[in-house]
Amino acid sequence: MQDALGRPGRILLLGGTSEIGLAILAALAERGRPGARDGQAGRAALSGTEVILAGRDEQRLAEAGARLPFRVTTVPFDAAAPDTHAALMDKIFAAGDVDLVISAAGVLVPQPDLDADPARAGGLVQVNFTGHVTALLAAARHMRAQCYGTIVVLSSVAAVRPRRFNFTYGAAKAGLDAFARGLADSLHGSGVRVLLVRPGFVTGRMTEGMDPAPLATTPEAVGRAVAAGLARGSGTVWVPPALALLAAAFRLVPRPLWRRLSR
Repeated sequence: MQDALGRPGRILLLGGTSEIGLAILAALAERGRPGARDGQAGRAALSGTEVILAGRDEQRLAEAGARLPFRVTTVPFDAAAPDTHAALMDKIFAAGDVDLVISAAGVLVPQPDLDADPARAGGLVQVNFTGHVTALLAAARHMRAQCYGTIVVLSSVAAVRPRRFNFTYGAAKAGLDAFARGLADSLHGSGVRVLLVRPGFVTGRMTEGMDPAPLATTPEAVGRAVAAGLARGSGTVWVPPALALLAAAFRLVPRPLWRRLSR
């Protein structure tokens, strides 16, 4: 049986230009083959792995693929077009088993802009939640049939308790987080597992111009943490790990005080 961490296999990245998604792939390449005697051998072992970058912008997908040490193919994928997801998964899995699915599509829009344009808020929920549901249910059906594989779902600390400054984004992530936990339970015993990733504020293209929140992290740090979590067989990864304690404290803050938080 092939796996995406050690031997040539297939990896599907939904949201193929996502900074975090690409950082996960880079971290997997850097870790290389478990048991390899050096990094060069590990990277060579992964050179036969096929990475499928799925996204909307063909040029950006090609540019991202050129920077990866894998065999890369690209496919069109729009998280906001759920009626296309089942057919896309049928096509991808018809070409062979998929060892690892990374669900990384996402958008971040300031809450005031969403308040002024409710339709745009609906679009954000579509991309950050609904599109993951339809794509991952379709992928999970095929992974059950192949009896192995891993699904990585990128949630957020914002899912723990949505705050007023970004409550629509937080609500979408809360839905995705609950879905991922339910999906993991439904797949238990099938040979397929789910890794739920909860990063804090990630400094990068999506958050450009925003002041970093406490315990801010980077796409590269998230990538390394996910690669390590996959190697350990983890079910949940917080990035950074201290965020798990902070999130627990979030739940205890009285609501009147919670409303006053600016971030």
